[in-house]
This record gives sequence, structure tokens and C-alpha cells, in this order.
Amino acid sequence: MQKLTVAVIFGGQSSEHEVSCMSATNIISALDYDKYEIIPVGITKTGNWRIYHGPTEYIKTGNWLPFSAEAAISPDASKKCLLKMVGGKYKEIPIDVVIPALHGAWGEDGTIQGLLELAQIPYVGCGVLASAVCMDKVYTKLIAKAAKIPMAKYVWCDGRTLDKEKEKFMKQVERKLGYPCFVKPSNAGSSVGISKAKNREELEKALYLAAHYDRKVIVEEAIEGREMECAVLGNEDIRVSGVGEILAAAEFYDYDAKYNNADSRTVIPADIDAESVETMRSIAAKIYRATDAAGLARVDFFVEKDSGRVLFNELNTMPGFTSISMYPMLWEEKGVTKTELMDCLIALALARDNGIRA
Repeated sequence: MQKLTVAVIFGGQSSEHEVSCMSATNIISALDYDKYEIIPVGITKTGNWRIYHGPTEYIKTGNWLPFSAEAAISPDASKKCLLKMVGGKYKEIPIDVVIPALHGAWGEDGTIQGLLELAQIPYVGCGVLASAVCMDKVYTKLIAKAAKIPMAKYVWCDGRTLDKEKEKFMKQVERKLGYPCFVKPSNAGSSVGISKAKNREELEKALYLAAHYDRKVIVEEAIEGREMECAVLGNEDIRVSGVGEILAAAEFYDYDAKYNNADSRTVIPADIDAESVETMRSIAAKIYRATDAAGLARVDFFVEKDSGRVLFNELNTMPGFTSISMYPMLWEEKGVTKTELMDCLIALALARDNGIRA
């Protein structure tokens, strides 16, 4: 059987560049080399596209650039190819499917998905619409509210409000949410730019930190409880995994607690009652469909300590594939290996491109 040519795109210009490199390393390692011709494509922090030919482990360590050459995805739909610079000219390398292993802005937000749609190249994961709205926490919550999905209370503002009506907005936060509260950039992942504010001074500082990462800032009530995650797989006919729990080695699961603190851990399956598990699985399927998600997503929840309420937090359209990432581990707990998972995701990408319900 002829191998499929799979381009795995990693890096990118977002604050999650390093996380993307870790995810791509594990994805490439999980792919079946008997089935696929794998072409790693790195994007530098300045946005330069490079085709990579070195050892896979160099991607994770950040040492990949010297083993690369200039490249780009051709937007010409008649080509469906990668363009590699060779001797001052571009060489066309046909590709069958792309795995955009990118997290954050310019990768998980519908931008690269739009480029691939323009080029008519099948790709793993959600389309332009789902990627864009789920990257933006404000719009995700607007969709969840319309779908009557329970979630924490929140308010949001844009940069203009911070510049001209900061005091008014902080009073709104205090009136509607109180302290403590969480302040987040509306468009960012891996908990980048998130702060927990316990008073007005901390709130003001947190607002400007979040605004550094995005023009919109969202403030949420602090939920005292447990953090849970659930995995979804499929296009229209979907499968929902069991539930895993995050045990953060910090006051909250920030970037450092996720990737640098060895004391943070996950528990799969989560030690929680069956009714709560089914509630989370049901909400995961509901928000997946409401946002027009496809391929894969990880859905995050809070379970409130005193009431036991299950509250939707967010949907991640390109969840991490690092060594500590929950998404592949949730499927492994169900007997699906990382290699089988990648086979399934590629098949879903090809099926969606062909308009097949899968």
C-alpha cells in the first residue's frame, strides 16, 4: 500500500511555541512509519517556515533550526503541496494530509486552518469556525450560554475599556464576581497570562498582564473545587472518553504547574461518582456539537466542592500531546494507543475532506 505523505507542523509564533514542539515530537514518534511518509515543518517564533530533516528529539529541545531549509505551504489548490527552497528555486512536495500540531494564536485559532482550506489540503482537527470561536474564551462562553450549558460567572472587557473605564470595570468585577477571581486573556492557551486576583490591587495588575497577551480580557469567578478533563474524538459520529482529574502542584494549574512542576499529576480515571462523569461526558458532546468541532477536542470542567455542580470551563481544539498531556492518556485508558489514535485522527481528516460522515 502506498504511504500517505503527512506534514506535521510545529512551533509557531505564539507563547506556546515550546509546548507545540513537545507535542509534535510525541506525535511524530507515535506515527506508523510503515503507513506514512512524515515531513516535519517548523515555524520559527518570527514566522519563518522551515522543512526539517534532523533527529526527532531535536524538535523538543529546540535545536532543530540548523537542520532545516526554507519552505511554505502552497495556497494553490491545484498543487496541494509543500514548497521547499532548493538552489534558489522552489521544489514542489505533494502532501496528503497535515497535522497542525500548533497551540495558541496563529495555529489553533483558525488561521492555519484557513490556509489549509484555501489550499484544499486535508488536515487533522477542527475547522476554521470551531478553531476561532473556541480559541476565544468570550465567544466560547456565549455559545455555551446559548446552549444552556452551566459554567462559572464571568465578565469581560476590551483594551479600550481598560484604557478609559478601568475603575468602572473593576467595580463591575467586584459587584458581580467578588474576590478571589481569575483574570485571563480571551485568546491564549496553556494558562499563559492568567492570574488569580484576591484584591483590587492584584486585579488591576492582572488585567494589564492579561491585556499584554490579547485585546480582550475575561474575568471569572473563582470556583473552589476539582479540575476535570474529558476527550472527544470524531466528526459527526463522536466518541467521548472517561474523565481524568488534574492535581495541580500550585494554587491553580498555571503554565509552570503544567510543564515545569513534577509534583503536578493527573489521575485517570478520576475518583468521582458515576453521575458526575456522565454529566461531564454529556456536556462534552453537547459543546462539541454546538461549536461545530471535528476530529478531536479536550473539554475541561470544574466540579464545585460544596455543591458538586459540574461547570464547563473551556474546549481545546488542539489539545497537547506532550508526555503529560491528558488527551492521549484518556484514550490510552480506553485501550487506544497513541499510534492507533493518530491513525484515527488522520482517517477522520481524510473523511471530513471527502464529506464522509465519520
